[in-house]
Amino acid sequence: MTGQTGLAGQTVGVIGLGLMGRPMARNLAKAGAALVISSRSPGPVEELAGEGMSPAANPAEVAVRADAIVLMLSDTVAVEAVAASLMDALRPGHLVIDMGTTAVGATRKLAEAARAKGAEWVDAPVSGGTVAAEAGTLTIMAGGTEEAFARALPLFQAMGQRITHVGDSGAGQVAKMANQVIVALSIGAVAEALALAKAAGVEPGKVRDAIRGGFAESRILELHGQRMVSGDFTPGGRVVTQIKDLKQAEELAEQSGIQLPALGLSLELFELLAEQGDGGLDHSALYRLFVK
Repeated sequence: MTGQTGLAGQTVGVIGLGLMGRPMARNLAKAGAALVISSRSPGPVEELAGEGMSPAANPAEVAVRADAIVLMLSDTVAVEAVAASLMDALRPGHLVIDMGTTAVGATRKLAEAARAKGAEWVDAPVSGGTVAAEAGTLTIMAGGTEEAFARALPLFQAMGQRITHVGDSGAGQVAKMANQVIVALSIGAVAEALALAKAAGVEPGKVRDAIRGGFAESRILELHGQRMVSGDFTPGGRVVTQIKDLKQAEELAEQSGIQLPALGLSLELFELLAEQGDGGLDHSALYRLFVK
């Protein structure tokens, strides 16, 4: 493998090799790290082993062989299950970085458990989808101690471009909840606007072109608007994942004592989309609720 060498001499574990985990692992390897990998599905492990990465039999073996461990898992239940396997193998100096979207309360408990072992747990969820994961330009929002963030920063720089230490444990996940609320509501706004154009007899692609560059401009209009116009809903971020994230955001809002009515409506719309059989599509497929 060729590329940067900023992580040369470091052994990094990656657990979870789905749509996001695979390109993130590749970028860590390009930066010079030796990769130890583990995933629930054997296919991605075999694929990356063919590129020179070293498979591990289970998460505990990853912890034995690597000093820093990146988790890119589907949900809180998966993170807690992997953490249960990791905890007995954690040793002082270990760094665990959870880069998925995990419930705030669970994140803080896992951070406490890791510190009791002399290790550090950083929550560092990402935004940007598979396009940014492949390009190494993810937006990364991190929670944890200053020392842990400093240790994690070279790894983040191999995978992302905009990297922010938001605050203590759980703060990164709070930022991701805020991000997901904005993303979901923006997808809904673009979907309804382009559906309105089509229903009124005007080509949605032309309307999208006309409004780009004005106050309506956004990454959602740029990328997801194009997906809506072309009808290509190959998943980058799946509908089912969006639903999971919005449920976590709704729970956080309830725990924080505030009501977010637009969030509730957005969640209902994505759930309707899943009920009609579109849960595995990209979340931009919300457009399909309004245009048949």
